[in-house]
Amino acid sequence: MTAAARPDYEALDDTVLAGLVGARDPAAVRLVTTRNNQRLFRAAFAILGNRAEAEDAVQTAYLRAFAAIGSFEGRSSLSTWLTRIAINEALGRVRAAKRRRAALDGTSVTILDDYREKLMQGSMSGAAPDKARARAELRAMMEAAIARLPEPFRLVFVLREIEGLSVEEVAETLALVPATVKTRHLRARRRLQEMLAPEVKDALTGSFPFAGADCESLTERVVKAFCP
Repeated sequence: MTAAARPDYEALDDTVLAGLVGARDPAAVRLVTTRNNQRLFRAAFAILGNRAEAEDAVQTAYLRAFAAIGSFEGRSSLSTWLTRIAINEALGRVRAAKRRRAALDGTSVTILDDYREKLMQGSMSGAAPDKARARAELRAMMEAAIARLPEPFRLVFVLREIEGLSVEEVAETLALVPATVKTRHLRARRRLQEMLAPEVKDALTGSFPFAGADCESLTERVVKAFCP
């Protein structure tokens, strides 16, 4: 029996090629990825600004696209279709990162209730760069502390506080009873408070310096008011 002739993959149109990808033909998958790697990477990198993250986004985009290749109708080129998916994947990562950062900013204040007044008073009402720098430092401390939590506590904390899932949603996701979720969440918050207390105290000691022109101006106002 004569072996079936190997098709000329380079000559195939996008619809046929997509069909072969759907059939998990290694040569077709290899050709499609080789043709599109550079375009997809450049698009993802332009959005994410990080090479490793862009590469991971492209890989995820390929896997999602190939799993849904049956929906490719040939209205646009296969390259255009793949590029849109890669762009959506990269944009989704950016949005997710922003949500996590925003949640961490809010959580930082919630977790550190004992320091709320110290963080918000005085020079916190001053220049925007000072506030942004203080918030960035606090976020970095929070991220480092969260990373040191035991995995069961860390996972529950991230899902509850950063991803915003309800107790019931976390319980369903992790196959736990709600009471366990509540207990792990509470213990995670307590451990974070214990870990962060000395770090925040040290950070606050040197935060919001009041020197230079600000210091001199205040001194002169006091002298003028008190020693007419």
